[in-house]
Amino acid sequence: MTETKYKTNLNCGSCVAAVTPHLNGEGRIRRWSVDTQSPDKVLTVEAEGVGADTVGRLVAAAGFKVLGEVGSARNPADGTGHAHPDPKPATATVTTAGPRTSYYPIFLLFGFLVLGTGLLEVQAGAFEWQRAMARFMGGFFLAFAFFKLLDVRAFADAYAGYDVIAGRWRAYGFAYPFIELLLGAAYLSGFQPTATNAVTLVVMSVGTVGVVKTLLARRKIRCACLGAVFNLPMSYVTLAEDGLMAAMAAVMLVTGGHG
Repeated sequence: MTETKYKTNLNCGSCVAAVTPHLNGEGRIRRWSVDTQSPDKVLTVEAEGVGADTVGRLVAAAGFKVLGEVGSARNPADGTGHAHPDPKPATATVTTAGPRTSYYPIFLLFGFLVLGTGLLEVQAGAFEWQRAMARFMGGFFLAFAFFKLLDVRAFADAYAGYDVIAGRWRAYGFAYPFIELLLGAAYLSGFQPTATNAVTLVVMSVGTVGVVKTLLARRKIRCACLGAVFNLPMSYVTLAEDGLMAAMAAVMLVTGGHG
């Protein structure tokens, strides 16, 4: 397995989201990441038998460019360098750190949702789990839909990289933010609670399958749960997020809970 770094013109999260389905679609690529904070916008690719020509073609398919290699290829297993099987002249010799990622936005958002739900329950005069869950889930879906709708195309591109449905049917990726928007409105308005919980359970369970497959494959990709706005890494935090929503929907569905 060889790790190679490339200088690119991938400047932002939307750019990374655009190349995600193309790089994820190459089976020989084990891991990849982009450091959009570095001057060279370094794309790091860990793969077997994938040269600069192939990486350049995949990046170009998304409308961007590989501007050359950074340093020399090395074997991540033993740290030894060797010639790349399909090299291009290196244009820089300085390597950069990996992308700066953070779970802070998602933890902050969850904190606000918990706080908001708690305050509403205090105002109601008594805490009711069913009502609190409906309010939390309504706020969750509206907030997450908001970030996805800031750039629907970038979200759809990123989501196609790991979701089992969006990867085969791209229209689902474009529809997903609107599904979340409708679910949020349904939970907060108390509209058809049984149907709302059933749809949520199916949607979140399907999403969990894609996350589990990605984690088992040890692929280092960006999570699209907050769209293309934040650099959130795919991790067990994403799994917990999807699993929590599916579990809450299942509990409410069994107990007949509603807002």
